Parts: sequence; structure tokens; C-alpha cells
Amino acid sequence: MTILTMIPLTLWAQDNTWERPEVDEQEEVENKKSKVDEKYLRGAVPLVDGRVVFSKKIEAPGKSADDIYNIVRQYMEKVTKEKNQLNSRLVIEDADKHEVAGTYEEWLVFKSNAIFLDRTRFHFVLSAKCMDGSCELTMTRIRYIYDEYRNRQDIKAEDWITDKECVNKKNTHLYPQTGKFRRKTIDRKDYLFDKIESLLK
Repeated sequence: MTILTMIPLTLWAQDNTWERPEVDEQEEVENKKSKVDEKYLRGAVPLVDGRVVFSKKIEAPGKSADDIYNIVRQYMEKVTKEKNQLNSRLVIEDADKHEVAGTYEEWLVFKSNAIFLDRTRFHFVLSAKCMDGSCELTMTRIRYIYDEYRNRQDIKAEDWITDKECVNKKNTHLYPQTGKFRRKTIDRKDYLFDKIESLLK
């Protein structure tokens, strides 16, 4: 018993196999950010001729161009009347060409609680070209009106949510200010595209 009590405590710590190993804390932070931001990193915001353009072709086997047009037009009109909409409307409804487009102005909310609200006005054009068996969706002409009651900023997507403006050089995380716009824009685009795809299944 006497011999055990004389062994330095540091030796016990060295033998303790479940003791947390030393790691690079900065590396841990980078890895966590990378996992959180993975779907939003480099390449997530495509540029076409210098403009931000999100597009997706949705397959709808067995449905005619008329069927697809009617489904998509009805949903796009429904979106204009949702709670978060400000001044949204359909601007093209061409049943003969099976094309529909809307200009949307809505709130994107970054953070909201009892004492703090961080949000932006979000403008974009959503359009659809419908064909037998498929539909091509496009979201473009994206811009934001931010902090309009204190220090209004009118921002184009091309100046704000591109890889250059949002993604660090290592492609591991997004910059805080521009990154929140990029995340919310991609999330909103995904929601609309996925919803239309589910309606055409």
C-alpha cells in the first residue's frame, strides 16, 4: 500500500487509455465547419455568362406538356400567396408554349427571436419550360434588400453569394456574413425545385 501511494500521479495519467488525446483545436473547428457547410461549398452556386443561374431538369414520365404546365403553373401561383410573400406574381402564363414564370419578392429570415430579427428581402425570377415528359426549371435575377431600416443595402447575387465572395480558399467553410445569404438562397431554391419535382412524380 505504501509503495502505491508513492507513485506520482502523472504516471497514472499516462496509463489512462481513455484520456482525451491532444489535437489541433483549429483543425477541429475547420472539420466541423466543413461538415456543416459541405452542400454549400465551391460549385454550389453556378454562374452562366457571369450571372447566378440555378437550373434543374425534372423528369415526369407519362405526363404531357399540358399536364406538367397546369401542375407547375398552379403551384407557382400558390407560392405568390404564401405568408412570406411581399410582392410576387406570375408574369408569363403561356399555355400554348407551355411556359410559366413569376417574379417573387419574399422574406428570407436568418434569425428570429423575441428581441432580434435578422432578415432580408429576397427577389428572384422562377421560370418553367414544360415538355412532354419533363420540365426545365430556372431561378435567376437574384437580388437582396438588406437592413433597409438602418443602412439599406441593395445587393446582387453575383456580388454576394458566389464562390469568390463566400467560400474560403481551403474550401472548408463559408464566410459568416455572405455565407448566411448563400445558405438561405440555396435552401429556398432546393425547397421550390424539390416541391415541384414531388408534384410531378
